[in-house]
Amino acid sequence: MANTPGLPARRAALQMIDAVMNRGETLEQAGRNAIRALKAGPDKALALALANESLRWLTDFDALIDSATQKPLPPDAKVRSVLRLMLAGWLRLETPPHAVIATALPLLSGGPRRLAHGVFSTLTKQAVSLPEQPSLPGVVRARWGDQADDIAAGLVAPPPLDLTLRDASQTQHWALQMAADSYAPAHLRLPRGEAVEKIDGFREGQWWVQDLAASIPARLLGIGDGRHVLDLCAAPGGKTLQLAAAGWKVTALDLSKRRLDLLKENLKRTGLAASPVRADALTWEAKHSFDAILLDAPCTATGTCRRHPDVLHRIGSRQIAEMAELQSALLARAATWLKPGGMLVYATCSLEPEEGEERAREFTALTPLPIRADELPGGLQPTSEGWLRTHPGMLAEHGGLDGFFVARWVKE
Repeated sequence: MANTPGLPARRAALQMIDAVMNRGETLEQAGRNAIRALKAGPDKALALALANESLRWLTDFDALIDSATQKPLPPDAKVRSVLRLMLAGWLRLETPPHAVIATALPLLSGGPRRLAHGVFSTLTKQAVSLPEQPSLPGVVRARWGDQADDIAAGLVAPPPLDLTLRDASQTQHWALQMAADSYAPAHLRLPRGEAVEKIDGFREGQWWVQDLAASIPARLLGIGDGRHVLDLCAAPGGKTLQLAAAGWKVTALDLSKRRLDLLKENLKRTGLAASPVRADALTWEAKHSFDAILLDAPCTATGTCRRHPDVLHRIGSRQIAEMAELQSALLARAATWLKPGGMLVYATCSLEPEEGEERAREFTALTPLPIRADELPGGLQPTSEGWLRTHPGMLAEHGGLDGFFVARWVKE
């Protein structure tokens, strides 16, 4: 039984779901531990796919499970999590029911095994199906209000692969060579699936992975012409690379050594130059003022829910309030480091108004500099306040976007 093909991957997926739902870990953290012992390639990919799809469609899987039991299973019951995996394998990964049973039931013993078999058999006999788009958890739907359905439409499938080119003038060349779509200069969009390091141009440092929405904040600072920019909370470095490629002299500040090491690796691979600094932005003292500052602030990252569906289940009001307080402190500090005439761009990859619109309304130290439609890719439009709000349902027919909030100010 221990040698059943596919069983180790399902055991790892079960560990990931437990870590997210019962211990509040990120799926990325949980995955590093759970898949360490798996064989490279198919087993790791299967474990991650099962965990991701279980979390993406968890509300709908739970509704199906509850419809086939006399009384609801406890939320943290192991049998519930195994049934989520079984439904993810059958309804999302199109694994035949007999193979689902053979590879999932060994995760249980005794009564729970018989219960899982019975519930799954009932649902397969009923030929149940999923809705057109994932149902959001109730608390998340309440937070996102009128936009909830539109956001959910962008969560049906994992996102495509977005790349940012080092040389924007080569956009058409690389788009033709890779058969990629492009929605802005220096942007390419490819289908997901191929290992990143095997894609043309990776080893030569021609591009880096970066969601289209994530590339917008740096775009709003324009060409550097040798001026000084501070990239706050910079790692793992996508925005630092953008700014360096646009001719800025970049100071890239971040507190995490591991993430700064990734930034340095990307600088080396692309041949771009920046000055990495490991420090806490709340206590760091700048030696000079800057022509521009990009603050991609720490946040709950709920805007990344199409690629990290764990945020739908482990983020709540406490985390949102903590991040909002930190963001206000960082904005206030960043404003003191700007030269007269300098620009500050604030961004978060969050869908929570407390981490976006509310922070922008509260911040009055600088003069608003509205974002213009002609500065934005893909036909996106600024809000009436001159901010930008993106979410996964935007450009959904082309693969969607991460959720971002972006605002910009100038120092008079």
